[in-house]
Amino acid sequence: MALLVVKFDLKKRVKLAQTVWFMYWFAVLAGILVLSLGLFFKIELRKRSELMDNNESHFLPNVLIAMGLIACGINAFGGKVCYDSLDPTKFAKWKPMLKTFLVFCMGFNALLIVTSLLCFIMRIPLQFTLAEGLKNGMKYYKDTDTPGRCYMKRTLDLMQMEFRCCGNDNYRDWFEIQWVSNRYLDFSAKEVKDRIGSNVDGQYLMDGVPFSCCNPSSPRPCIQYQMTNNSAHYSYDHYTEELNVWRRGCRDALLSYYGGIMNTIGALVLLVAVTIGLQYVDTSLSTLANPEDMESESEGFLLEKTVKETFTDIMAKMKTMGKGAKVEEGGEEGVATVS
Repeated sequence: MALLVVKFDLKKRVKLAQTVWFMYWFAVLAGILVLSLGLFFKIELRKRSELMDNNESHFLPNVLIAMGLIACGINAFGGKVCYDSLDPTKFAKWKPMLKTFLVFCMGFNALLIVTSLLCFIMRIPLQFTLAEGLKNGMKYYKDTDTPGRCYMKRTLDLMQMEFRCCGNDNYRDWFEIQWVSNRYLDFSAKEVKDRIGSNVDGQYLMDGVPFSCCNPSSPRPCIQYQMTNNSAHYSYDHYTEELNVWRRGCRDALLSYYGGIMNTIGALVLLVAVTIGLQYVDTSLSTLANPEDMESESEGFLLEKTVKETFTDIMAKMKTMGKGAKVEEGGEEGVATVS
């Protein structure tokens, strides 16, 4: 017994074909949008690739670009078939390949669901990638004269200003590393000697942050040095006063930004899903009461048999194909032995 049977006359078949045609071309537009967002996501990640701990973060945008391209091709083909279904002579050339096309569409829809889930799940590994990448990037902030690292200061400063953030988790992360290059330190000064001598690793640590951490909206001039020394600034208490540097960590800011992009794309990917309407178009034309009379009634269905029977048939066909492959292998081995 067929699954989800629907009766059609000529008017309903035309309306069905037009509706499915529209849905296919809507999916083409969604595919173009997924492709565009995949490219945009890849460019955004590449902009700050030096702050990523690995190159695996580009896996998702590459998948999105591929899925967007495939979706455009599949849905454009489906739209063409629906358009030609209104003309029996044109539709006849597509009919032999429709079953294969629909099976391919089902597999593609499954991949779309997996891709959509990846967009939501990849937020977790991205969090660890950003944390480690930012930590390493901050260590290289001072290496402005070291080949391969001279760009890190500019990258971090631009990022902190753009995303209104400071440090990895917060602004205090800058207190734990030396972010001023030795070439700009006066080693004859007592303060520099004391700070380096008091540190086990011989680093020049201070309770200060780069200028890019300053909040320009603050009415008070930026206090970026001696931030924990109340006596160094007039009418200042770092425990109670609102600091005029960004309090938000850059890991959280970047994660929110990239996470928002991935969530948007994840929801959009589901709109690319190929419709099952083409199956109804195909079956409604195949079951015409009088094939020579296009105005005669017909029946369309989703599956020719029940879900259980369809699954049993598929498994039986797979077993037959497996046995056929084994027979061929056995025959080849026999030939090789004889020779």
